[in-house]
Amino acid sequence: MMSQMPQQTALSRCPSCEEPVESGDRFCGACGYDLSAVPARPEDSPTIAMNGASPGGPWPQIPHPPAGPRGAEPGGHEPPRPEPVAGSPVSPVSGVRFDRQPEPDEYLLQAPDPRVASEAAAPAEGAASPTSCVACRAGRVDDDGYCENCGHAQPRERDHMEQETGPVAAVSDRGLRHHRNEDAFALGTSLLPDGSPATFAVVCDGVSSATRPDDASLAASRAASEALLTALPQGTHPQQAMHEAIVAASRAVNSLANEPATAREHQPHQNAPACTFVGSVVTPSLLVVGWVGDSRVYWVPTDRSSAPARLTEDDSWAAQMVAAGLMNEAEAYADERAHAITGWLGADAYELDPHTASFKPDRPGVVVVCSDGLWNYAEAAEEMAQAVPPDAAVRPLHSARVLVGHALDGGGHDNVTVAVVPFPTPPQGAGSA
Repeated sequence: MMSQMPQQTALSRCPSCEEPVESGDRFCGACGYDLSAVPARPEDSPTIAMNGASPGGPWPQIPHPPAGPRGAEPGGHEPPRPEPVAGSPVSPVSGVRFDRQPEPDEYLLQAPDPRVASEAAAPAEGAASPTSCVACRAGRVDDDGYCENCGHAQPRERDHMEQETGPVAAVSDRGLRHHRNEDAFALGTSLLPDGSPATFAVVCDGVSSATRPDDASLAASRAASEALLTALPQGTHPQQAMHEAIVAASRAVNSLANEPATAREHQPHQNAPACTFVGSVVTPSLLVVGWVGDSRVYWVPTDRSSAPARLTEDDSWAAQMVAAGLMNEAEAYADERAHAITGWLGADAYELDPHTASFKPDRPGVVVVCSDGLWNYAEAAEEMAQAVPPDAAVRPLHSARVLVGHALDGGGHDNVTVAVVPFPTPPQGAGSA
């Protein structure tokens, strides 16, 4: 599905930014990392497999994009740079917040978050011990997750996560340009009072201009999951249950603003922890979605002759311009202000306004719940449908991996999270809402 990198001579990867480097280079051309401290490893390759899979594994290998200028898109095109907002990341005039990560070159000068640096995945058989650095293989790793010899931060659990729960699956990846993953997801299954099954998926994207965005997304996803697992078996209508889940997620994020970890960094309620929210509940006859922010839900029917659809509307500057008739969609999303969000979960947000909607599809398909790290590379419903494998309904985890690979192959400039929820063949006589 994805093109491989052009052949180059004696390539390895920089242990800091993982960009390809030439054999014999003293410094990494992408981030300036001193390569002399790391012995060359012949097993390095310019191609990586998702989640550490070996070549020939069950999903495509994802090549690193060809290196362009620092801070540039693959091929050397400069990414759009949003206008800075004076003072707080929330503009008091427009009521928007820039949900964008700093530029890649800024991140290369920052150390990974020590709060989660110690959450390293277990090493594979034959790999370095947990106390040995994965980069230089010699230094001891301190309690904060850094090598005492070369200073390299060790892998963290949230860099790449996968989960399959019953018929629903999700994959989340840090991407190729950021030092940590600020997305989070939650999956669940439940039984309704009549014995019919219900499945749900929640995806939360931390607002990068906020304090502790990774904690915000994790708290929101967990709170929403708990709320849905409580409400659905009690007979609460799925749309009402989704509304309650968003409220619970909002409260969980709000509570972070008063914690000591936040107070040490900023005053409470100023630049407070924040995230977006999107979720879906699927029953045998009903599809419910809920959201706040610019994460999205797409509907992709199994019969590709039927039209796919986007089921959510962004809380963003671009969406407001389109709704007001001031720009068409292409113009609005090409603007550097496009991703300034107008709705989010957090103590400094305006009055909470959860969006929910329900649908009754008349045919089987899959529901794609994702952060903008994916839909930036497949924005239109038709583009998303083309990226979704034809067998997504029966292989949701494989499909989630493929979709994350699609974003990484496109540049991977943001964290990427996607959940795939199959919608079963509806009961006879079901119609669209």
